[in-house]
Amino acid sequence: MWQRILALVVKEFLSLFKDKKSRMATIVPPLIQLLVFGYAASFDLNNVPYAVYDRDQGAAGRELVAAFSGSPSFDLQHIVQQQGEITGLLDNREVLLVLQLEPRFSEKLAAGEPAAVQVLVDGRNSNTAQIAVNYASTVISDFNQQWMARHGLSAPPAHLVSHAWFNPNLESRWFFIPGLVGLLTLVVTMVVTSLSVAREREQGTFDQLLVTPLRPFEILIGKATPGFVVGMVEGSVVILVAQFWFGVPLVGQLVVLYLGLVLFLLAAIGIGLAISSLAVTLQQALLGGFLFMVPAVILSGFATPIANMPDAVQMLTLLDPLRYFLVVLRGVFLQGTPLSVLVHELWPLALIALFTLSAAAWLFRHRMY
Repeated sequence: MWQRILALVVKEFLSLFKDKKSRMATIVPPLIQLLVFGYAASFDLNNVPYAVYDRDQGAAGRELVAAFSGSPSFDLQHIVQQQGEITGLLDNREVLLVLQLEPRFSEKLAAGEPAAVQVLVDGRNSNTAQIAVNYASTVISDFNQQWMARHGLSAPPAHLVSHAWFNPNLESRWFFIPGLVGLLTLVVTMVVTSLSVAREREQGTFDQLLVTPLRPFEILIGKATPGFVVGMVEGSVVILVAQFWFGVPLVGQLVVLYLGLVLFLLAAIGIGLAISSLAVTLQQALLGGFLFMVPAVILSGFATPIANMPDAVQMLTLLDPLRYFLVVLRGVFLQGTPLSVLVHELWPLALIALFTLSAAAWLFRHRMY
């Protein structure tokens, strides 16, 4: 039996990698996507373009302006001379933020009085605007602390000191890139498995399998093995790139990570083979894979928290294997979460894998004849 399955597996690999285009399509695009998403998918803002309207021109005002200029988060683009310039700068997206100091800013600070600092921000992208305002608030807060210390003013009775666990620098890339391990592994596995049977039907070689000594479950194993191997290799490559290229720490155990990867691949393979069994042409298989992957990514919590979704949608996410695998990935990468904690994510993943593989086997057996 195993010799027959091995022969089918070899045949599947030869069919998958028989020409240069197939090899390139399986290996190169996921790596390009990893590099593109790794750098592009980020909530962090670097070099926020801003303008300054210093109506004070005093020592304290110049000091605050210098604090913004010295911050790596801001990039000074324009010095405003008249109030009317501000509207054009924001309307034309020349700057994201305008810092405006009131005329008696330095005088009020020297007298121990509160002075106003106005921040005008382009709010068309609310998330970006909020992050920029938070950055500005941090610079102003640091300026306040330094001013009070130098001038002997009494410090506030309490001040906030924050420390972020698991991601000390609050780099959103550390959140996104572990998720890319699951996302890109899903894409590659679904492409390989969802096209396998449909390709046989379209090429007219599927009927030849029916007259071989191979039994249906042996054909199923032979069709599933290439997708599993390619998914494991692809997942391992992405894990290595995430750790050594992007510097995302891997503080947990590799055994736990690969246990989650194996269960996730089995679930994805079952879905891919079920789609392939139902599809008659390659076009139908591609559309079926696309119809699954888009909702799976949206409902997984890859970019938006599941807790923010409506209750009915949250219930729907329980059927998504990527949802559980992302928790495993981020837990192992950033938190070092042990197996005893992640078992609550692994057993639903194993249940989904069992169901999808069983459904694929049933469809495969009934669609063969």
